[in-house]
Amino acid sequence: MNNFTYSVPTMIHFGKGQISHLSELKESGNRLLLVYGSGSIKKSGLYDEAMNILKENDLTVYELSGVEPNPRIETVRKGAQICKENDIDMVFAIGGGSTIDCAKVIAASSCYEGDAWDLVLDKTKIKKALPIYTVLTLAATGSEMDEYAVISDLTLNEKLGTGGQLLKPKMSILDPTYTFTVSRKQTAAGVADMMSHTFENYFNNVEGTEMQAGFAETILRCCLQYGPIALNEPTNYQARASLMWCSSFAINGTIKRGCEVSWCIHPIEHELSAYYDITHGEGLAILTPVWMEYILNEKTAKKMATMARNVFGIQQKDDLLASQMGIESLKEFLFDTMELPSTLRETGITNKDNFEIMATKAASKCKGSFVPLSKEDIIEILNRAF
Repeated sequence: MNNFTYSVPTMIHFGKGQISHLSELKESGNRLLLVYGSGSIKKSGLYDEAMNILKENDLTVYELSGVEPNPRIETVRKGAQICKENDIDMVFAIGGGSTIDCAKVIAASSCYEGDAWDLVLDKTKIKKALPIYTVLTLAATGSEMDEYAVISDLTLNEKLGTGGQLLKPKMSILDPTYTFTVSRKQTAAGVADMMSHTFENYFNNVEGTEMQAGFAETILRCCLQYGPIALNEPTNYQARASLMWCSSFAINGTIKRGCEVSWCIHPIEHELSAYYDITHGEGLAILTPVWMEYILNEKTAKKMATMARNVFGIQQKDDLLASQMGIESLKEFLFDTMELPSTLRETGITNKDNFEIMATKAASKCKGSFVPLSKEDIIEILNRAF
C-alpha cells in the first residue's frame, strides 16, 4: 500500500427529514447563493421547504437557476459575479452532481480575481473558496462528499475536472426521499456512474490493498442488488438509501487511498460529453465493458477474475474465462436489467468524425492507469463502442 493523506471533513446528515439542519448554514454567515437546475425542486416542493427554513434563520438568499446537466463555465461565471457583487458568504446547491460541481467552482472563483476557467485548467490556483453546502437529489457522482468538480466549455469542446480540499462541501444533506422522483433514465445512469467510479479505483496494480478492494466489491454488489429495485420501485426507500450511500463512498477517497492510479474511462467519456453532450452515466456504461474486453489479457485476468467471482458470483476457476464471464454479466446488468444504451449510436452519435482528436486529448490523461492507453488504443475502444 502506498503512503497517503486522507480527510473527509464533510458533515453528513442522512435520512428522512434531515433538511432541518439547514439552520446550520448561519454558522457561515447570513448571505448565500442558492444554486439549482431546471426547476424540478420547485415542482417537488423542496424549494419551498428549503426557503422556509432559510428565512426562519434570517438568511438572505440570492439565486442562480438553470444549471445544465453538463455544467457550463458560463453558468459558473454568472454565479461568481453574483457572489462578488453581493458579498455572498456561502454557496448552497440543491440538486445532483452537476449542480454541486457548478456550485463548487463558483465558490472558488468567487474568491479569485481571474477568470473561472483558470481554476478548471489549473486546480493549484484554487487558494480560497466560500463554504459549500448541498442537498442531494440524485445519487450518482458523489460530489456531495468529494473534492472534485467537472465543468464544460462547449465553445472549446472541453469537459475538464478540477478539485482540491477547499471544494469539499462543509455539510451535505442526504435524504433518499428526494430521489424518489428521479426518472428511470437518470436512475440507471446514476448507477452506472457510481459503478464506474468504483471500477476506476478497483482496477489498480498496488499490492496489499485488500480492504479497499473488498469495500469496492461491496459497493458494486449493492448496485447490482438495489439498482433494479430503484428502477422499478422508485419510492423504495431502502433501495434509494443504499444507492445514495454507495454513490458517496464510491468516490470520497475511501476505496482509493493507498492504491491511487489514473482513471482512463472518465477522460474518454468526458471527451464524448464535450463533443456530443451525452448523458455522462450512459457514456460510462457503454465504454466500461468495451474497455474491459480491450485490456483483458493474461496479465490483467487475475484482477478481473477476482472481480467477476466476488461481485458477480462467477465460479469458473480459469482466470481468463472467469473474466470474460464477468464482463458478460456486467453487460447483461447494464444493458438488459438497467436498460442503458449499449452503443454510442443509441445516444444519438451518428459519426466518428471527432474520434481522433478526442483520443489524442484523452490519451494524455490515461498515463499511470491500470493499463495505460495510447491514442490508437482509445480510437479502437471508441470504434468498438460505436
